[in-house]
Amino acid sequence: MGRLIKNHWARLIILTAATYQVVSAVEGFIWPKVFWDFISKNLDAAVAPVPVLQTLNLLMGLVGIAWEWPLRLLAGSLLHRSIEIRLMVYPLSALLAVLLYQGTDPALYYLIGIGVYFWAYSEGEIVCPEPWTLPKRSRVLKA
Repeated sequence: MGRLIKNHWARLIILTAATYQVVSAVEGFIWPKVFWDFISKNLDAAVAPVPVLQTLNLLMGLVGIAWEWPLRLLAGSLLHRSIEIRLMVYPLSALLAVLLYQGTDPALYYLIGIGVYFWAYSEGEIVCPEPWTLPKRSRVLKA
């Protein structure tokens, strides 16, 4: 049996959460609602006249997708290889997602993904090696 590579598992969980966050932000543009409005109406200004919370959720979801997929611009960079930076940014994404009514499920996925990333970090896993340490492929030509 193989070993569980926890950072790959966390990557898939966070990728699912970020995609779900983008969809919930778009849905939030159509039906603006704050999840915590049953307690207080103070946060209703974040979604009603100007969709600030929806826009922030959309941006954080797109950042999460671009970071975990990754874009060619980010692939192999220090930002992409760092689990520590992920552990600082994704709680903010989870907080923004939990404030939006449609974003409570992505917030739970983010928390699970953060937990798995922390598990991977505590065991010393790395996301990807530096490009200069990758072995070079040799081509074998068949006659």
